Amino acid sequence: MTEQEPRWLDDGEMRAWRNYVVGASMLADRLHRELQDNHGLSLADYEVLVRLSERPRRRMRMSQLADDVASSKSRVSHQVARMEKEGLLRRRECPEDGRGVFAELTDRGMAVLESAAPTHVEGVRAHMIDLLPREDQEVLAKVFERVITHLRSVDG
Repeated sequence: MTEQEPRWLDDGEMRAWRNYVVGASMLADRLHRELQDNHGLSLADYEVLVRLSERPRRRMRMSQLADDVASSKSRVSHQVARMEKEGLLRRRECPEDGRGVFAELTDRGMAVLESAAPTHVEGVRAHMIDLLPREDQEVLAKVFERVITHLRSVDG
């Protein structure tokens, strides 16, 4: 069996890839630092609070939460346990399914989210959204919708 030659990236493809990798990392680091410095909250914790705040009764199944924040169930379980100790959320058994567990946003968690949201939104605007014309924002949204759809289909 012969190995196929890899489809190496050309200069334009390499530029797109490397700029995405570096830019996404720098943006996430900056947004994390702004939340951490101003609210003692990580970017990952902020995202969990947002996801829960958007759901009816401010709760969702742990497995769905992990999918929504693109994290492993194990990692989200540890994160939720830590956030529960901080009083930001609580875990509840699912009454319809004895094995299922909900993560539920507490009033304290909602207050922390409401306090942190203006900092986060201003950072997202300053470091990305306001740098892009509306057309580029639409292209970016479509590109990553396509990437997300593809990765979810190959992950099963």
